[in-house]
Amino acid sequence: MSNALNAMLESPLHAFGLSARVAAPTARNRVVMSELPHMGYIVLRGKADDSAFMQAVAGVLGQALPTQPMTVLTTAAGVVLWVSPDEWLLVCKRSTRDSLLASLSGALQDVFAQVVDNSGGLTSLRLSGPDHMLLLRQLGPYDYESLAVGRCASTVASKTGFTVARTDEAGVIIVFRRSFADYTWRLLERTALPYHLCITSPAQCGDPVFTPLFEIV
Repeated sequence: MSNALNAMLESPLHAFGLSARVAAPTARNRVVMSELPHMGYIVLRGKADDSAFMQAVAGVLGQALPTQPMTVLTTAAGVVLWVSPDEWLLVCKRSTRDSLLASLSGALQDVFAQVVDNSGGLTSLRLSGPDHMLLLRQLGPYDYESLAVGRCASTVASKTGFTVARTDEAGVIIVFRRSFADYTWRLLERTALPYHLCITSPAQCGDPVFTPLFEIV
């Protein structure tokens, strides 16, 4: 993507003016959130028992796609989330998205598979703080305490759905649809009020796996 086009990108949550509300978390803030906009999201679909598919993708990513349900895999290309037995989501830097799309499409040209750029349809935020788990419990029926480090789960929260990925004990990453961005943010912000929510920058609310993929555009 050219620099001119990058300059035109707007965060899915731009209407909330989050950049003007950024502050450093204190001991009073029991829940901390930071948006991670403008990352690349590539959907991969294929058969896990198809060696041609698995080998072709591994040749691009440097590692084989995970076949164990709910796995979060860190690769040189980005983070891979297991979505279903025949679907994976690759989260990458925006600046490397086009080259990864081209490489994956080329490697899978003669394979029964699908590579789709969904960068315009998804976004993420980091949720952390001492009481982030209490907040998650209020959102929906999923047993978040059972989500171990290195695991992810797709679930529902009120009238929306999202994927929660845990990469450390301090917090989680929430991946959600751009079309539900306003609703999802309002839901999270309202639920976090009793926990003295702090909105901060990615650097102050860092995720060890996803934050390195965030680039200022």
